[in-house]
Amino acid sequence: MAKKYLLTPEGLIKLNEELKNLIEIKRKEVIERIREAAAHGDLSENADYAQAREEQSFIEGRIAEIEDMIKNAEIITTNGHGNHVTIGSTVIVNANSQERKYTIVGSNEANPKENKISNESLVGRALLGKKVKEKFKVATPAGEMDYEIVSIE
Repeated sequence: MAKKYLLTPEGLIKLNEELKNLIEIKRKEVIERIREAAAHGDLSENADYAQAREEQSFIEGRIAEIEDMIKNAEIITTNGHGNHVTIGSTVIVNANSQERKYTIVGSNEANPKENKISNESLVGRALLGKKVKEKFKVATPAGEMDYEIVSIE
């Protein structure tokens, strides 16, 4: 059975854009680089050729990975889940007397810089199913932290 990839609608759009860019632009660029490098003769000692082939391998691998993710995507929606935290929820928490805002997403979309945390992370897993005003503790690498749900969007 194929692995399901949890994605927000925005995450699916980003994947489709990345796939289009890889297929329509990056793939063509690297093929041209390979062609140019091959024209220089001996391929056994041609660093440009080796580097372009390596990049081509990476691009083709990423295309296959994205196609699999799109094919097996499960789109996250939060309709009707406003009373408890689910994947796709945006949550404001009080963490050790500091207010933080997180959006719970699938592991492929997690990006701490954008406050998007994975449902598989320590904090993400602990948040799932919690309700407003609920208090709980999470053991993190930085030590045990106290959390309270302030609001759920």
